[in-house]
Amino acid sequence: MECNSGKGWVGEQGVRDHTIIRTKNGKFVILATDLSLANSFEAKYHGSWGEITTSGSPYLVCWESEDLVHWSEERLIRLGDADFGCVWAPDIIYDAAHDDYVVHWSSSHRSNQYGDKAIYYSRTRDFVTFTAPELLCRKADSGIIDSAIYEEDGRYYRFTKSEANPAAIVLEQGVYEAPTAFRLQDGRWFLMLDFYEVEGAGQGYVPFVADSLASGRFIRSDASFSFPYGFKHGTIMAITAEEYERIRSFYS
Repeated sequence: MECNSGKGWVGEQGVRDHTIIRTKNGKFVILATDLSLANSFEAKYHGSWGEITTSGSPYLVCWESEDLVHWSEERLIRLGDADFGCVWAPDIIYDAAHDDYVVHWSSSHRSNQYGDKAIYYSRTRDFVTFTAPELLCRKADSGIIDSAIYEEDGRYYRFTKSEANPAAIVLEQGVYEAPTAFRLQDGRWFLMLDFYEVEGAGQGYVPFVADSLASGRFIRSDASFSFPYGFKHGTIMAITAEEYERIRSFYS
């Protein structure tokens, strides 16, 4: 369903790195990075990734919905102050102990001369008011991006991309980013990584399966999965059969 002739109208008029969550009251929230390389890479940032990481995309874009088909107007959220060079790749997890949501993302920052990026976080109960950002984690020898956090049996596990110098190759070496995971009905975990080493149809999600997060043992499982080309760097969320039929009916 096309709106505004398919043209964006907020922020950089293009978004990436979407994440979605079902809140405890049944509402759905999408957050995404306010960054359009198609619109801005040359014209605004002069083809420089350095400019993008030090002065680009300081906002996240937010949408809310009650039914997954009717969405609020998009709005900009600024979590960091002027010391943040960029705010990228948000993810969300509900924290039952505090009864709020932890939004975490990767940023460059004035405190290290906008060098290696680190993971920051903020808390919210309504996705309108947020706590001041705090540092979640930093790696001494490399920037880190694309964090994703999941709970299993009372413990939390974080997937993060190290931009260089990993201590070990846990899955396999190559150009992967944007981890997202979900639990299968049989209790196993499915981890999706965005592979971007090649051009064209070879790009996109690559599947890995583990019996548990605690095991840390993920096996690549291409035979159990297929995905259309072009889908990447998002979030997988379970929906009901009723929700699926509603979406299919609305958009068909």
